[in-house]
Amino acid sequence: MQPIEKKILSRIYGRGRGWAFTKIDFVAEFGEANLHQALSGLARTGTVRRVCHGVYDYPRHSELLGQLSPDIDQVAQALARKFNWRIQPSGDTALNLLGLSTQVPGKWLYLSDGPSRQYAIGQQVLAFQQSALKDAGFKLRESGLLVQAIKALGKAHIEPSVIDALRQWLDPKLRARVLRDTRMVTGWIYEIIKQICQERA
Repeated sequence: MQPIEKKILSRIYGRGRGWAFTKIDFVAEFGEANLHQALSGLARTGTVRRVCHGVYDYPRHSELLGQLSPDIDQVAQALARKFNWRIQPSGDTALNLLGLSTQVPGKWLYLSDGPSRQYAIGQQVLAFQQSALKDAGFKLRESGLLVQAIKALGKAHIEPSVIDALRQWLDPKLRARVLRDTRMVTGWIYEIIKQICQERA
């Protein structure tokens, strides 16, 4: 194995299984020509997997099922880094990522400040929809996930159990930052975020 491949591998192993990436994630450290060769070599040996054009992942494994499908959210983030887009999981996708929906979406939809595009990832579709930046402009990824999930559920379906589940999901250290980050959202959504960020009595 070439020294460059070893260095790239140690970076990939450091990120853990499921991580998706493109050559942009390494280009500052290694020359582009070397990178292309190294990633192709690692894909040939099966160490990494080519997910779609220009995107690879370090596959997750299960004893029962063998190699698992790519983590679509990781692939979306890798593409966003590659094209310098800001992205935000949309309704059903946000619900799925937060564990509020057990249905696997046939189409994973992300709002984006880049162009609208679609990618086939195995049996699933990853879609980016060009959107006004106010929907994708939060500083914290967690803020956008909460806002999109709350919108998708709708005011009438936000039960105490949902607020509890979201409170457990959100790292307590991020509560104050999420409150600051989301203060410009629609009033009723912000009221729910405030409830999520409060300590339980």
